[in-house]
Amino acid sequence: MITVNNVSLTFGGQKLFSGADLKFLPGNCYGIIGANGAGKSTFLKILSGELEPTTGSVTVPPNERMSTLKQDQFAYDAYPVLDTVIMGNQHLYDVMKEKDALYMKPDFSDADGERAAELEGEFAEMDGWNAESDAATLLTGLGIPTEMHQEQMSELKGGDKFKVLLAQALFGHPDILLLDEPTNNLDNRSVDWLEDFLMDFPGTLVVVSHDRWFLNNICTHIVDIDYNQVKLYVGNYDFWYESSKMMQSLMNDQKKRREDKIRELQAFIQRFSSNKSKAKQATSRRKLLDQLTLEQMPASSRRYPWVAFTPDREAGKDILTVDRINYTQDGHQLLKDVSFVVTKGQKIAIVGNEQAATALFRILNEEVEPDSGSFKWGVTISTSYFPHDNSKFFDGCDMTMMQWFAQYSPEQLETYMRGFLGRMLFSGDDVYKPVNVLSGGEKVRVMLSRMMLSGANFLMLDQPTNHLDLESITAVNNGLINFPGNVLFTCHDHQFVSTVADRIFEIHDDGTMSDYYCNYEDYLERKKAEA
Repeated sequence: MITVNNVSLTFGGQKLFSGADLKFLPGNCYGIIGANGAGKSTFLKILSGELEPTTGSVTVPPNERMSTLKQDQFAYDAYPVLDTVIMGNQHLYDVMKEKDALYMKPDFSDADGERAAELEGEFAEMDGWNAESDAATLLTGLGIPTEMHQEQMSELKGGDKFKVLLAQALFGHPDILLLDEPTNNLDNRSVDWLEDFLMDFPGTLVVVSHDRWFLNNICTHIVDIDYNQVKLYVGNYDFWYESSKMMQSLMNDQKKRREDKIRELQAFIQRFSSNKSKAKQATSRRKLLDQLTLEQMPASSRRYPWVAFTPDREAGKDILTVDRINYTQDGHQLLKDVSFVVTKGQKIAIVGNEQAATALFRILNEEVEPDSGSFKWGVTISTSYFPHDNSKFFDGCDMTMMQWFAQYSPEQLETYMRGFLGRMLFSGDDVYKPVNVLSGGEKVRVMLSRMMLSGANFLMLDQPTNHLDLESITAVNNGLINFPGNVLFTCHDHQFVSTVADRIFEIHDDGTMSDYYCNYEDYLERKKAEA
């Protein structure tokens, strides 16, 4: 359990939040959400004790062990993988090492024997004899094969290091678990494994994530940082999102339809309370939602960008034909005899080898030439491309956002361009900021604005949700769902892929490609069956 009492934080002269009074209880999962810069990760650091609040206190019972997901991937480079995981329970690791050192002494004394007996008792009490097998189980579940368990951390790639640090956080049955973006660098199988693990976690779980699917599956509560306040709500992210929109509508409605809105909201609570598949979390949420009143529903100041892609012309019958494309980069074959035909209206997600997916996008955008093979666009097709790396559009550019945007706008009136940028949440003097100082999320939003102006009927997007907050991800997601043309895209967001794609390309490590004529959920079921 964690008790937060009157916590506030002022950072660099700016108040992030104040007057936070919350209790985090065992058996529940709390998802922390908020706009970029609202202080989600900062609040998690206050809960862990890593950061002192400006006012107030955070209390954790002295007999409860807290575990956090470490962010420094180089901190354990001097240690083997298995040892790094066991360090998740530092006291157990220290006892294990001291015990081993005693037994290695050539002049083992009576005093050493007495100390060894004490350590053996502590070791057994902490289930130390199962420590290595438990650590190995966690690593395997997260996709780290057995042959890597004895390697040094310094030998691992960044993504694998992250998985080891996640296993470290999960190790040793902590009472409280704090996780900041735990699904980063995880493949679908590992995310599924992590969800199942956290579903059964009996302690207090607090998580920051931009993955809506993950938040929906595991959360019993949402902690929303908004209006410079930290407030706690029952339900998962979808429940928070839908109910906050309804509450906002209710607040904006004077009296005309107030009673109808209240009834609609109450019906929504009842409908949602029995609408989740995971039995344990569903039961917990249902009990909480049964006690919910209108006064406890969320009202949000969130602003969602306006994302809508409108093609200038309808596509004809012929869309895209790719014939036996091969491509090698730095001596490694990324694409091997890749062939496919895209038909009208299809929205295709590329999964698997991300470097190969980027190479395919660049070939189709005529940025690089394939080693062999060809592709052909239909005569009615116009394309727009969102690159994985957008640095060439901004680095060294001293234009203001308005000047940059004017390059792509068919209408040069400032009022028109201001209106368009305003819908993408750029207002006032924002439009005069130099584009080379924009944040990652701001750059993504202006790149999406450029795509919306293109009028293309075939969109190619390589990881468009990177750097975006939940509100912007939702807006882009809805924009692609409603787009009447073709889409070829990659994305780490499970819900995004599930709701947009009706066909899946899987590019394997050897460069070959498998083609699945199904949605993402059916694809995952097929992969499970194959495994």
